[in-house]
This record gives sequence, structure tokens and C-alpha cells, in this order.
Amino acid sequence: MPIDMLSPELERIVSRDQDIEELGNGYLVAEGPLWWKEEGYLLFNEVRGNRRRKWSPRDGVTVLQEPSNNANGLTRDPQGRLLLCEGGANRVTRVEPDGSITVVANSYQGQRLNRPNDVVVKSDGSIYFTDPGAPDPELPLDYSGVYRVSPDLGTITLLVRDLAFPNGLAFSPDEGILYIDDYRKGHIRAFDVQPNGTLALASDRVFCKLKEPRPITPDGPDGMKVDVEGNVYCTGPGGVWVIDQSGKHLGTILTGAQTTNVGWGGEDWKTLFITTFDALYRIPLKIAGTPLPG
Repeated sequence: MPIDMLSPELERIVSRDQDIEELGNGYLVAEGPLWWKEEGYLLFNEVRGNRRRKWSPRDGVTVLQEPSNNANGLTRDPQGRLLLCEGGANRVTRVEPDGSITVVANSYQGQRLNRPNDVVVKSDGSIYFTDPGAPDPELPLDYSGVYRVSPDLGTITLLVRDLAFPNGLAFSPDEGILYIDDYRKGHIRAFDVQPNGTLALASDRVFCKLKEPRPITPDGPDGMKVDVEGNVYCTGPGGVWVIDQSGKHLGTILTGAQTTNVGWGGEDWKTLFITTFDALYRIPLKIAGTPLPG
């Protein structure tokens, strides 16, 4: 069975016997699935393959860009522009309507970033991203951080620097909570978002524990998204963990592979696209995901 149902509450989200559909395979770390609603296609990155790919119902999976600066996480801003975490270039960038590239962030206090991993945009246009990697003598910074960039790109703020390996991040539907998972510590942390966009550090709490803390292993929490009811979908041991607003693990969408990220899509935002180290999948759900801005 592709669904490991730990609680009957999961039946509201996905049927017990629902199959997942493979859309393509043979990739070198698939990541960052992002639905492009106007054209009805999905973008995703092949991190180690250094390519950006596109899946469409008509053409299947094709190569869209090569090289891609080993890009990882993708999202859109309220103007519909593409934002990318380019790990190979130590930066976060934005693609303008004319195709030109704007550097959102590539340094902090005069030092280059490590390897930006995932990115989300708040409705006011402020940009949040994770920058893991440290400690690594080959990387510029001796810590891993989570940052906020102001909507005008004029200010970059270090929000948190005590996560061992910050990876995926996602807002609650009302943007009052920012969830950040820690790949190495094996859990998701939750922070209240203050009116100025920074995080209330005193509110820091472990939202859900996915595994025991240990050095990097293949099944740590990675990509993460939230649906319109506030349920959290985080890749982890076995596949995609479905977690309710209280932090209760309702069950897992099983993939049988190291699962890297998830993204909402389809005309009604009820399709969950799933990337693993080497493949792309989709599964229909009963509750819509939080739509992207733009």
C-alpha cells in the first residue's frame, strides 16, 4: 500500500488505497517541484545533474536549462517571478519578466553565503531562505542560517543561526508561523512571525520529531509544504509525512526512496508533486495546498 495510515484523520486528506503515479526517473537528485499555473506545467531541478527540467502532460519531462548553477529550491513572488536557490553559485536569484537575473542575496556582512537550499516568499514580498552547509572548511560561513530579505532587496536579516542543517521551510496559511526543518536533527521547528517579518525566537518550539538526531543520513526531513487547512507535508523517513496543525503524524505517503521535496499543483491545487533522489511523482489529494503568490 502506498499510504501508511496512522490515524483515521488522514482519510480526509488521501484515500487509503490511493496510488502514486511516476512521471519520470533517472535524475541526479530531483528537487524543488514548482507548478507554473498559467501554462499548466511543472518545473523542477536536477541538482547534481546541474539541469532545470520541465514536466507537462503533453511532452512529459524535458530539459529546460543546462547548466543551472546546481539550483535547488524554487518558488514565485507576488509578481509571478521565479526565485531560485543556486547552491553552486552561493546565491538566491530572481528571474525578471525580460529574462534577466537579479541577485536577491549572495553574501551576509561581507561574506559569501554557503549553499542556499530552499526559499519561500511572504505575501508582502519579503523573501525567506535557508543556507545550510556549515561547518565545512570549504564554505565561507562557519554557521548555517535562515535569512529574510526585505521586499525591496535592500536589507538581509539573519533570523536564526542555531539549526544544524536548516533545509525546507513553509508558512502557515495565515503566515503567522514559519516552519523550518532541520535535516540533521531530524525535526521541524516552528516560530511565530512578528509584524516586522522577523521571528519571535522565544516562540521557538519543536513542532514534530521525524527521527533521532544524528549526522546527515538519507532520510532526514527535507522539503516541506502546507495545505489550506494548515496540515504540514514534509519529506522524511519512508516518503512524505502528513502532520496536522498540532504536530501529530497522521501517516506517510510511501515512495520507497529517499524523498527530497514536494509541491502543490494542478488546476485546483489538489495534486501533490513529489521528488525523490532520482524520480518525479504525483498523487491526487482531497484538500488543496496553499497556492503560491503571483
